[in-house]
Amino acid sequence: MDTNSKYLHEVAITAIIVKDSKYLITRRSPNKKRFPGMWTVPGGKMETDDYLKLPKDTEFYWYNVLERTLRRETKEEVGIDIDNIEYVTSLATIHADNSPSLVISCVADYVSGEIKLQTEENDQFAWVNLEEAKNYQLLDGIYDELVMVENKRKGKRTEWQRFN
Repeated sequence: MDTNSKYLHEVAITAIIVKDSKYLITRRSPNKKRFPGMWTVPGGKMETDDYLKLPKDTEFYWYNVLERTLRRETKEEVGIDIDNIEYVTSLATIHADNSPSLVISCVADYVSGEIKLQTEENDQFAWVNLEEAKNYQLLDGIYDELVMVENKRKGKRTEWQRFN
């Protein structure tokens, strides 16, 4: 595989999970290579196993691969089930190790389960409203995504921007 390809990106997907008008945030474990100890929302990287081992939905394609990845990652990281996954925004970055990432941010409804953290990923969690979220050291951009979701829930669509 050509690692210099301008088309090769790590793909990740995250979920702003809504339960009783509050949002689930988690603190990344201190041993994480990227953003240790920072607060964020559940999610993770898409793996080829998220579709390769399954039958194709059409002659050529697997559908709902990101949704399947997000459900798997949420169950692994925080132990809960989600549904009604909807797109919020996307972001791209080049990490310190020069690996490019594309992240698709979504909103999803909490369905069931008790929070059970995968401790190598996250060491704390909180259900917060928008005002309470300001008291946490969130990864840059996450608060603005929470505002977008709050707006979306009120019927107002916005693209990502700085919200104060």
